[in-house]
Amino acid sequence: MPEPVTPDVRDRPVRVAIVGTGAIAREAHLPAYRALGGEVDVVAAFDIDEASCRAFCADGSVPYAYTDLGKMLAEQRPDLVSVCTPPAVHREQTTAALAAGAWVWCEKPPCRSLEEYAAMEAAEGGEGGPYASIVFQHRFGSGADRVRALIARGAVGRPLVAHCQTTWYRGTDYYQVPWRGNWAAEGGGPTMGHGIHQMDLLLDLLGPWSQVRAMTGRLVHDVETEDVSTALVRFASGAMATVVNSVVSPQEMSRIRIDCERATIELTHLYQHSDDDWRITPAPGVALEELAAWRETGENVPSSHLAQLRPLVADLRAGRRPRASGADGRTSLELAAALYKSAFTDSTVKAGEIGPGDPFHAAMNGGATGRAL
Repeated sequence: MPEPVTPDVRDRPVRVAIVGTGAIAREAHLPAYRALGGEVDVVAAFDIDEASCRAFCADGSVPYAYTDLGKMLAEQRPDLVSVCTPPAVHREQTTAALAAGAWVWCEKPPCRSLEEYAAMEAAEGGEGGPYASIVFQHRFGSGADRVRALIARGAVGRPLVAHCQTTWYRGTDYYQVPWRGNWAAEGGGPTMGHGIHQMDLLLDLLGPWSQVRAMTGRLVHDVETEDVSTALVRFASGAMATVVNSVVSPQEMSRIRIDCERATIELTHLYQHSDDDWRITPAPGVALEELAAWRETGENVPSSHLAQLRPLVADLRAGRRPRASGADGRTSLELAAALYKSAFTDSTVKAGEIGPGDPFHAAMNGGATGRAL
């Protein structure tokens, strides 16, 4: 079992290594680390593509480039590792980093199955870490924080009906990347790779779900996985929701709507949201003034990798479990697994029923071959 982070990390910059040097590392992770200034020190990067890794390091002023992950972990001894690679290697790379004593910040989807996620959880340290947190940046930011607080304290009444929509568009060129669109490499289609962000935010706001009934389809793209999924979800609270995930929708939108007893809460955006993207409509007879103050105090902090990274670094320094890790990081993957099982088996799936021994615990398609849906 790896040793927890040493106390001196509280008094020095957090040493960071980035695994995978593609677009998400360049456009999201490295800029987020740079925004923290002296709080962190990005010391190294790893990629199996040496040219890509060296270019990333040269462009980003990262001192050391590696094509051997084990060597990088041993020589640089990072405190925190960003995993920015395709889903098929998330488990392997996350567990390697944890074994080396580093905390992990792993891109979504966290891995290809609940079985792989269990292996990642088992590789975490004891009290104090190291822990593996998943990139679910849409649940972070001031708007999500304030709406979550409104719901939690009962200001908008009991949540009743919700809609969760990730309707995006991806052309055939998107699937020219070899690992996209097949079960073995990606683990699933837009349910896993796109809609999981909004699904995670919905779960973060409404709490545990109790049952799912779903359908998936391959309506446009010549790939193994779905390009559309729909689901009906009942929550433990009694609230009911529809979930739609698509990559065939020309008018792209990410949307959550929650009808509560005293107000309707709406969020409409695409890849990032701020306070201005949320709207609250009071029910008849409810004074708007009671609900308007939610966005009038405090800083307007957009959802972003940086919004999640700031508390993650603070948690690392304090040796406490971060949000979107452990059981909290598994919730969205569990919902995705239930959605797929329901679609493949034409049945209602209840929370907690997919465990070791269930084929949908080992793979999102339940081990079906080829293009079956």
